[in-house]
Amino acid sequence: MTSEPFLVAAVQLSSTSDEERNWEEAKAFVREASSRGARFVVTPENTNFLGPHEEKVRRAEPLDGNTCSRFARLASACQVHLLLGSFNERSDEPKRCFNTSVLFSPSGERLAVYRKMHLFDIDLSEGVSFQESATIKPGEEVVLATTALATIGLSICYDLRFPELYRRLTVQGAELLCVPSAFTWTTGKDHWELLLRARAVENQCYLVAAAQCGRHDDQGLRRSWGHSMIIDPWGDVLAMAGEEPGIVTAEIRPERIREVRRAMPVADHRKL
Repeated sequence: MTSEPFLVAAVQLSSTSDEERNWEEAKAFVREASSRGARFVVTPENTNFLGPHEEKVRRAEPLDGNTCSRFARLASACQVHLLLGSFNERSDEPKRCFNTSVLFSPSGERLAVYRKMHLFDIDLSEGVSFQESATIKPGEEVVLATTALATIGLSICYDLRFPELYRRLTVQGAELLCVPSAFTWTTGKDHWELLLRARAVENQCYLVAAAQCGRHDDQGLRRSWGHSMIIDPWGDVLAMAGEEPGIVTAEIRPERIREVRRAMPVADHRKL
């Protein structure tokens, strides 16, 4: 990790099946974040498409397709590390795609690719029911990216409920955890902040959670919670968005990680 503080930005969107609209909104916010001095920008899960699930699979693209090419050029134009929170990556199965995060360098180089491992198959008493595995193929690899800014651990949305993933990322050197998400309104209002702060505290890492907000045309879970957050290693919320599209920024201080880990060396105390 760099020894100097740097600014990070979380982009909050309300994506739909209109890919051009989603792109223009995301592009404008990334450029705004860059103009404010952000050196690392994170967009939400399903940045490019949040619509009918079968259509999501039909429109799935390879890693060298239009969506990733656009975001690579945007990272280069803005001279930022840019995490495309996720897009619908084509898989080897005709009825399922991957839900994939891609990290780009300030030169537009693809630094890391993470495919969502834990899939949101739920049936809640509140009437929320969803089977993500019907259209998404799970990934199998834990992914860490070493950059000039920080060692970054990648995850997506429902992964947040599985602390063992973040433990592995931290043991392997993660200093900053990313959780691009499209948390539902029902689960978000009860668990979003609670889980994010817990993952930051137990791993003594900074955490950036860029979220979807508002209503979408996905013929299912149509309302996302929003409230994108940036959290420090002590669990303090440094920045939080509301329920509308926009960006939030906060300063990442590398020394803060070292301070927290020196004061409470949980890694040294761990028995399991």
